[in-house]
Amino acid sequence: MQIDITFRRMDPSDALRNYLNDKMGRIKKFLARPSHAHVVLTSERFRNKADITLTLNNGLFVKGVDTSDDMYFSIDQALTRIEKQLRKYKEKIQSHKPAPTPAMKLTDHTLEAEPETDFVDEDLEPATAAAPAAAAESPRRIVSTSEISVEPMDLNSALMQLELTNSHFYLFVNAQTNTLNVVYRREDGQFGVIETKR
Repeated sequence: MQIDITFRRMDPSDALRNYLNDKMGRIKKFLARPSHAHVVLTSERFRNKADITLTLNNGLFVKGVDTSDDMYFSIDQALTRIEKQLRKYKEKIQSHKPAPTPAMKLTDHTLEAEPETDFVDEDLEPATAAAPAAAAESPRRIVSTSEISVEPMDLNSALMQLELTNSHFYLFVNAQTNTLNVVYRREDGQFGVIETKR
């Protein structure tokens, strides 16, 4: 299995690399063929986050994330989440086959956060006080752009992918209708699906 590790806000560590390579062996027993893992380790103010994304050969993704005050513990917990998902969906994962139709390409823009505004004294003249409000209404600036592939699949596969990535929503191309759909988690614990129509 190919493992790519990215260290953010921390120095690269051979000890963590070796630990990850050793622990990743736990999930190999669930995979019939080698796959690719991308690991992002982030340390910030005593919070250590391990974000592990496993890309399977059939196009599915499995994700595990955990944050704690100890990076080794975060890695263990993130891998435990992945292991549980792989065990739960083992048969469905092995039988899943990518759709023969090509993926839909979309552009993903990251917008800047809301700009901070200085405190406005109510005693200031209206024209001066209104300036920050006018600036806040200006369009957000795009800070980065990337291309994403949205894979064709049926609804059941999309729901499984939503669970495997532990996400709030999952975007996919409905293989039956060839339209863009979104499955999402509802607040009542059930799932919803949004279908686009042409």
